[in-house]
Amino acid sequence: MHFVFMGVSGSGKSTVALRTAERLALPFAEADAFHPEANIAKMSQGVALTDADRLPWLRSLAAWIGEREAEGRDSLMACSALKRSYRDVLRSGAPDVRFVHLDGPVELIRRRLAERAGHFMPSGLLDSQQATLEPLRDDEKGVVLDIAPPPEEITEEAVRAVRSALSGNGESASHGAV
Repeated sequence: MHFVFMGVSGSGKSTVALRTAERLALPFAEADAFHPEANIAKMSQGVALTDADRLPWLRSLAAWIGEREAEGRDSLMACSALKRSYRDVLRSGAPDVRFVHLDGPVELIRRRLAERAGHFMPSGLLDSQQATLEPLRDDEKGVVLDIAPPPEEITEEAVRAVRSALSGNGESASHGAV
């Protein structure tokens, strides 16, 4: 089983996904590390990526998921996965890819972005990401977690959701279970 922690920049997906992966001793990938330099340069200049920019990147992420699947290992990834079509590409990597959508008020995310240092994604692209975001649909396996609590609490909730899915208790495709 493979879990993609998704959401807009500043939602906490990287922090929560990494902490969850560490707690569960699962392989972890940070999708930002897979971006080609051209994508990073564009985003650093405040230019939103196009779907054509994203497709090779998404395919490389799906390949990483597929490699973990071939190894017989579960995995976690932090990736924006904003559109259904992007999630479809990620799902092409393995038969069971599930999503953990970290979501919350735009103003909270904007505050977090303003406090964040050293990231190539400028806060000005938040509006573009919010406009692009397509929430999980009923036929997509996943859960939505509120980002308002502290990261430790969100991580606890994420660990519970992933453990439940791995143990076979999260089989529902509804948004209450992963």
